[in-house]
Amino acid sequence: MSLVPFDDRDGWIWLDGQFVPWREAKVHVLTHGLHYASSVFEGERMYGGEIFKLTEHTERLFKSAEILDFKIPYTVAEIDEACKATAAKNNLQDCYVRPIAWRGSEMIGVSAQQTKIHVAIAVWEWPSYFDPATKAKGIRLTWAKYNRPDPKTAPTAAKAAGLYMICTISKHAAEKDGYADAMMLDYRGYVAEATGANVFFVKDGALHTPKPDCFLDGITRRTVIDLAKQKGVEVIERHIQKEELSGFTECFIVGTAAEVTPVSEIGEFKFTPGKLSLDLMDTYAALVRNAALTPA
Repeated sequence: MSLVPFDDRDGWIWLDGQFVPWREAKVHVLTHGLHYASSVFEGERMYGGEIFKLTEHTERLFKSAEILDFKIPYTVAEIDEACKATAAKNNLQDCYVRPIAWRGSEMIGVSAQQTKIHVAIAVWEWPSYFDPATKAKGIRLTWAKYNRPDPKTAPTAAKAAGLYMICTISKHAAEKDGYADAMMLDYRGYVAEATGANVFFVKDGALHTPKPDCFLDGITRRTVIDLAKQKGVEVIERHIQKEELSGFTECFIVGTAAEVTPVSEIGEFKFTPGKLSLDLMDTYAALVRNAALTPA
């Protein structure tokens, strides 16, 4: 399958308040966000013309910027509307939405307080994050080389670009070894998350999920917890030791891109996609699509 470069496509990108032809949406090579990772972003999905939990995503974008010590020069409502307008401009009803904010090129150095803050929004068609056939029987994960950092050493509550460096390294290594993704431990050695998704385990009909005290408490994660509780399923948020995985029967990961994806293997530990995992996968799929049909 030929690769279609993301810088050579038809369409429009919202950049600093106006639509720019896709191929012309560029930044300078000395942009601070490129050199020092002073960049925050979001990943959202539009289903049937509605972006699922759009305002929650936008509010998190603003919070992430605040944590990285810069202010987005728009309101939450303006970015919400720009996301919708960008999808409409590109004639898309089902797509991935990527808002991003970063420091510009006015200063290059650790200190860059006089840089302009830029915002862009791009949208594109993006089917299932994992191959549908593989997803149905459960994806295979290996263990990541790097751990999620201590909140005292990195701004772990922000969806900041720099925090994804170790995710890219880990996912590349996993794919080279024939796995779909990698599971990361945290700085204490507890199970944390996959490279771009939160994780849940099933034991005796209850859900167990890592406590998000050093990684993002994902919007999809919170949605799945709400869905499970509505079904009367007990949800236990706690620290999970690696060796405990042998006692869980099911496993799945969740995220805007991954949605709800069953897992059959994490390194030496095996799981069988079962009733609860598959039910939540279907319930979440129905929710995001029915939400698109039901006015807020």
